Amino acid sequence: MNDPVVRIEIVEYDPCWPLFYQEEQARVAEQLAGLAESIEHIGSTSVPGLAAKPIIDILVTVAHLGPADLYSQRLGSLGYTFFPVLGNAERLTFGKGSPHTHHLHIVVQGGEAHLRPLAFRNYLRTHPEVARQYEALKRVLAARFQHDRAAYNQAKTDFIRSSEAKARMV
Repeated sequence: MNDPVVRIEIVEYDPCWPLFYQEEQARVAEQLAGLAESIEHIGSTSVPGLAAKPIIDILVTVAHLGPADLYSQRLGSLGYTFFPVLGNAERLTFGKGSPHTHHLHIVVQGGEAHLRPLAFRNYLRTHPEVARQYEALKRVLAARFQHDRAAYNQAKTDFIRSSEAKARMV
């Protein structure tokens, strides 16, 4: 098991993030040909203008999740390593780089782990005031939990779930 190497630092939006995603998406699509149903850019780097940790989050959907080994060799050729997220059997997560520059999340097509991050991304894209609130929250939490990724992620959960619920009502 590999613990992800993540530095919790929020940086200003980089207009190159969508390009970094597109380049990586092409490589991932090639390696996961026959397995991936869809590949999407998610997370804060997918929201234009939003400050974020400089990590490109990629959501890959598959028909059936299967074991991590099914993906490890293919993604390993791109420099990804598997890191399990405790308590989350809905997705497989891989990281690339040291510190991580990319996170790749594999989930079942059409499941909650697929629909929730897309709803959140789309809501932030269409509600700039909410995106600014999220950015402010992330900055405060990054300063507070600079060396505790789990606590940082947990502290954002209520805001994210609330935004996802609002997104589904739109």
